[in-house]
Amino acid sequence: MGRHGAKDIESRFTGYVEELVSVIGHADRAGPFRDYCTGLVMPGERKSVEPMAAITAPGRTAAQHQSLLHFVGQGAWSDEDVLTKVRQMVLPQMTRDGPIEAWIIDDTGLPKKGQHSVGVSHQYCGQLGKQANCQVAVTLSLANHHASLPAAYRLYLPNAWAEDDDRRAKAGVPEEITFKTKPQIALEQIRWACEVGLPGSMALLDAGYGHDSKLRAGITDLGKRYVAGIQPQMLVWKPGARPGRAPKKGHRDAPDTISVKDLALGLRKSAWRTIQWREGSNEWLSSRFARLRVHVASSHERTGKPTKEWLLIEWPEGEKEPTKYWLSTLPSSIAFRDLVDAAKLRWRIERDYQELKQEVGLGHYEGRGWRGFHHHATMCIAAYGFLVSERETIPPSGPRPAARLPQLAVPDSYRPRGSPIAA
Repeated sequence: MGRHGAKDIESRFTGYVEELVSVIGHADRAGPFRDYCTGLVMPGERKSVEPMAAITAPGRTAAQHQSLLHFVGQGAWSDEDVLTKVRQMVLPQMTRDGPIEAWIIDDTGLPKKGQHSVGVSHQYCGQLGKQANCQVAVTLSLANHHASLPAAYRLYLPNAWAEDDDRRAKAGVPEEITFKTKPQIALEQIRWACEVGLPGSMALLDAGYGHDSKLRAGITDLGKRYVAGIQPQMLVWKPGARPGRAPKKGHRDAPDTISVKDLALGLRKSAWRTIQWREGSNEWLSSRFARLRVHVASSHERTGKPTKEWLLIEWPEGEKEPTKYWLSTLPSSIAFRDLVDAAKLRWRIERDYQELKQEVGLGHYEGRGWRGFHHHATMCIAAYGFLVSERETIPPSGPRPAARLPQLAVPDSYRPRGSPIAA
């Protein structure tokens, strides 16, 4: 906690929560809102409703359980209003030492048992690194080199769910929600971020999103730059070749095109440079990179004169072949190290997900409905915003706090709703 004593954390947290209470509407929601936030940041292995009820109201656990369950599962308060307020309070702390630099697009998998929770399906789960029964949420986070914060969070609804009226009705899926791929959801989030004027000039995407040429083109059309991970089989025009008609989907025999992997394997030794990009826990992180300007061979590139973009390739020493590839529309004049630094800034989303899940229970919600799924995520992001604010009050030259959330003990002043007040 750095220069801040533990004795002050509860008062800062109380003030933070009271600011959030101001945007949830009906006064009856204020108590459950405070208790839910408190439950998320108190010690405990599970941050689902039942154990949080036992912590926040030990003398009336059954009633508290019903109150919190109704608040998160059925309460008609706005996720967007709460997340907007979180940003208003947290961004000034995040940007004390530098502006927001990027929007990080990614998704996170939440393992689930059974088939009834909204959106659950047998699909790839990043948390487990394999196909599994899970829910998947697409997110947009605001990031700089000091911190990051989720700004948009939307459940991916598989087609089998989107077309099943009975399951939709039971889970309370809104009528306007139709099937969209994850890249389509991501582009909607980026478009929304542009419309509301969120800070940031580039989007960072891993290969699961960067391979989608429509998404990349959409980002460009919105006036934003990107650094997008891509697959090694992506085709580009051979250096010196005149870009022509791109190969049709599924065809890889177009003349004068080459995969980025084959292009990388053919580069001269002099093309590779060892570059450091961030100080790790024990030493500076570094690897070997090459970069060159390429034309992408995609039928979704915008009409008119073809434009070049950066192809960035990572090939660590000791590896048999390159391990990562990126395309970027950052300026042609950008320094090599700055290009690598931008590509590697995506690490912050991994920290977001780790702390959201381990510290504030993002994956612990046990309800089955659409509204409750998103309400619980909003509350977790709000709690995580407090962590970010606390961390960012430490000056850059001072000792950095531990990664773990400064969880609260039950404050002496805390009284669960309905409990007698001491004389």
